[in-house]
Amino acid sequence: MRRDLKLRQLAARNPLRGRSSLQLAPTRRQFVAGLAASAGAAMFGCGPAREQGGELALLTWDAYADPRLLDLWRDRTGGSIRYEIHISDPTSVNRLRAGETAVWDFVNLNNPWARKELWPAGLIRDLPRERFEPLYGAMFEKFAPPYYWAMSEDGEHLLGVVQRFETFDFVVNSDVISPGLAKDEGWDLFNNPDFANRYGILAYEDWNVMDICMGAGIDPFGEKTGDDYTAFEATARRWINNARMITTDFAQLNLAVINGEIDAYFTGGTYSITSARLEGVDNLYAITPYRGPAGGKGGINWIELNSAVANPGSGEDVLDFLEWITEPEPAWIVANGNGNLQPVSQMAQPEVLSKFTTEQLAALQWDEFDERIENSVEFDIVPDYDRLYDIYAAAIRARG
Repeated sequence: MRRDLKLRQLAARNPLRGRSSLQLAPTRRQFVAGLAASAGAAMFGCGPAREQGGELALLTWDAYADPRLLDLWRDRTGGSIRYEIHISDPTSVNRLRAGETAVWDFVNLNNPWARKELWPAGLIRDLPRERFEPLYGAMFEKFAPPYYWAMSEDGEHLLGVVQRFETFDFVVNSDVISPGLAKDEGWDLFNNPDFANRYGILAYEDWNVMDICMGAGIDPFGEKTGDDYTAFEATARRWINNARMITTDFAQLNLAVINGEIDAYFTGGTYSITSARLEGVDNLYAITPYRGPAGGKGGINWIELNSAVANPGSGEDVLDFLEWITEPEPAWIVANGNGNLQPVSQMAQPEVLSKFTTEQLAALQWDEFDERIENSVEFDIVPDYDRLYDIYAAAIRARG
């Protein structure tokens, strides 16, 4: 009973990236239309640069709104921080295009957006490479400079600092489904007719679209054929119709696993289960498949990039902040941001890793972390997302 009560109290929020309700999300087509409208309405500020010790404005995911981080920055610099937590990455890109570069100093988005949208549109500043590239040398080897997602297309400009990153695939009840079997079976687990009515769906639509691609044997980030769309539609309808429950609340799905209503759910990962695992619910288990159709990879690895907004009123303090958050204490707070435990790139440093307790590392399934990343393709913008999303949305509506 106490375990159930605790789980019901856990916040059901989306770091990544999806949507906050079952209301169908804007399509890629609507997003692009929004960009065009926003560009026409843009009104960029032209005031003087802010002095040191002023107020930094963060447009961000929730880890950077942790009160401990804000207090530590105030104690260190005398400056204050205001923030707004994203609804979605594309929405925030639209807002910057609409003129909110005059409002924000710092933006924290998933990896494709800086290189493919923000920098080409002049919405972020490049960082001094001599100051910031050494920070990448203190991260995991995968981020060795020049790191692809942190650089402009021409390879000349450094666009931000990597911090939080993880995989986000599916979750099983390890008392019922062996993690080894689940990794080996991969997305075909949800294609097995014997598994119908035994799983749930965490309705983060963009991630569900990518998962269904994986289950249909399609690379989400590759170009699609007519046969691919046919396979995607068949898989989407089957998976959605065979799901026992569909919700945006991962605490509800975790409870359903504990109560024996379901044995697994997608999309899910350490983000959705670490709080519960820290409460002793260690049969909730994050799975990244051993293999899949995305260049042989079965999982998807999201990476957040922290960038300086091209705000003419920003001072050097935003650069100081970008460097400061990579220090051991701030990095540890970000990894534990607002009670949501997630890995950070600075855990490559023994001084940072040693700050995590044995229980925290167990909650993160840290012994398998390298394996998860190795078996994952890096998150990207999905080609022809509109068409896939429309198929997915129709299947959701047909379920009723």
